[in-house]
Amino acid sequence: MLERVKSTAAPDAPPLGIGYYTVPEAARLIRMPRVNIQRWLGGYAFTSGGKPGRMPPLWAPELPSTDAYLELGFRDLIELRFVHAFVEAGLDLRIIRSCLEQARAAVQDPRPFSTRRFRTDGRTIFLDTLKATGETELLDLKRGQFVIRSVIERTFRDLDLDDAVVARWRPFGGKDTIVIDPQRSFGQPIAAESGVPTIALAEAVVAERSVDRVARLYEVSPAVVRDAVRFEESLRAA
Repeated sequence: MLERVKSTAAPDAPPLGIGYYTVPEAARLIRMPRVNIQRWLGGYAFTSGGKPGRMPPLWAPELPSTDAYLELGFRDLIELRFVHAFVEAGLDLRIIRSCLEQARAAVQDPRPFSTRRFRTDGRTIFLDTLKATGETELLDLKRGQFVIRSVIERTFRDLDLDDAVVARWRPFGGKDTIVIDPQRSFGQPIAAESGVPTIALAEAVVAERSVDRVARLYEVSPAVVRDAVRFEESLRAA
């Protein structure tokens, strides 16, 4: 089961339709280090030339947060997924931070990476940012253009958009059987048609020792149960 971190004060129930994720949950779903989420969305202190400073968050989370406790919404999850993918592809975080600022102005959205406009114009926004900020020395432009385009295309492949923004994520290799939808179950992974949480199906298989029995109990197909089990196993292995 996706673990919850302890808090000295229990958070209020999250608003419907936004999704709700703790840092450990988000880290496991995206398969990235928790500390990166804390630093990127919580900010961090540093020392340069003997002088203390503080790096601000990349953006403010959708849900109320404190220095000790971050609560993330679905759009935060998708934005983090893009930032992580760009970092994994070798882009400097300074470039990504600058692009976020430029993209917010271009897209008119505080979370621009998870928009239809970024899907079509993301590469151009990145390159315009580099020219405007004079940070071209941070990126080999020929390789960078390929990296930016490939990350955008790959990352949007398992995302569904409604109107102008990302509305759903199909996190199990893009298969339609499992979905993360902020409008359903607070954005936790579920079987797409039935809405049964994948963790419930996976734990039921352990208890019942039978995929077919669990499929009958929850009135879903055995294939969906098997996908839920494999998906939850992949999260544990991350």
